[in-house]
Amino acid sequence: MAFYDITIQFISASGLPKMDIVGSADPYFVAKLDDRVKFVSSVNTGTRSPVWDESWRVKNVPENAALVVEVLDKDSKNLTDGYVGHFCTDISSGEKELHIRDKALKRHRGTFYLAIDVVPSTDPDALHHPYTFDGPVRYSRHFSPTVGRITSADSRLYSTWKVNVKGVRRFFGDEVQTWNTEYSKARSIFHGPTSGAVRAVIHTGHKMLYTRAPTNRFGVIATHADAAHLLHDHAGVAQHTPFEHRIKPALYTYVLAADDDTLRFSETGAAFLMSMASKHALHSNCAQAVRYSGEFHPRPRGGWDSFDDATPDEDVEWELVVDNKSGTYTPNSALLPAIKDVFEYNFPGFSVVPLDYRDPELKKSSQACLAYALAKRAISKGELQPHAHGGRETLAERAAEEIHKLHHMHSHNHVGNWMDNEA
Repeated sequence: MAFYDITIQFISASGLPKMDIVGSADPYFVAKLDDRVKFVSSVNTGTRSPVWDESWRVKNVPENAALVVEVLDKDSKNLTDGYVGHFCTDISSGEKELHIRDKALKRHRGTFYLAIDVVPSTDPDALHHPYTFDGPVRYSRHFSPTVGRITSADSRLYSTWKVNVKGVRRFFGDEVQTWNTEYSKARSIFHGPTSGAVRAVIHTGHKMLYTRAPTNRFGVIATHADAAHLLHDHAGVAQHTPFEHRIKPALYTYVLAADDDTLRFSETGAAFLMSMASKHALHSNCAQAVRYSGEFHPRPRGGWDSFDDATPDEDVEWELVVDNKSGTYTPNSALLPAIKDVFEYNFPGFSVVPLDYRDPELKKSSQACLAYALAKRAISKGELQPHAHGGRETLAERAAEEIHKLHHMHSHNHVGNWMDNEA
């Protein structure tokens, strides 16, 4: 079988149907190659003629592969988005004008424009590394649905990031980390009579946090400046701080997902993590296994305890300290070199220091990071360790409310199936 390296340029669409009684459409699309690798676009707001101009590179694609694209309409009022239509095409080179059709009635639902560039693979081991994602390293930043009810909140504490990272299979092979059967919180999620209800809340919370929405921010990591920007102390469009263009001393909770090779993370002190059974299960969407998980934090070379804010960030040699601190999945410390390689491959300009969660150096570095945040950046203890107080709605409460609504909309059996299968 022949293998190819392909670049797909998703250009635009036209003639999409009006999806709302009032308004137009908020289209995005999901593209899959043989259901083995997936691309999710940004959302175009208020248009029936969206322009994406987004690229996708995949190496070692079999010659008979099929590209399937499903066009959807973002519905900000519901967890389920509207279905517009789909199309399927081969991976031959050239510009393509493809008809979007409804699955059931085969109605014409618009036209999609894309271009594919195909070159023979030069990987002698392509058969064993098919469908290798090769960039661009795209990211999306999502805002918690609770943030709108707390006007004074720092939006970073209500944000998640998702990064489409490359090189995962190169560094991890087929290795995954399954949930820890010895960890009581993990057992409450994955095993036992009440685990289905717990998963339902986590599934719903995950979908609310990571849904594609017009409020998302999108970007590409190509340079050190791009990578550093993700870790800046910018609080959001409506808020400004004296340090918004500087790397924030903060801890992050992350998972490297096994289903789509995305790095998903949030600040460890993020307010939406309150009342959740497991931070890592929330990010993984209750996955039975992940590639890796833990925490990470940025630091100047030498550590925060010897840093001076008078030194501009651009003159600093930055490091990322990455660990395997995750009770839910308990990642194997022998794979710390692999997670180091993934971070360095996707975050240019950062040197990565991998540390086992039992290493005393990790506790020392983490404490220095938080101490600097408190002493030098005017970050409150409440931001580092948030607590639910008067009037603050937690994500778990909001998710439970959404599930309650579904009980009134569907039969008990239907809802039960949705609880266990929704992803």
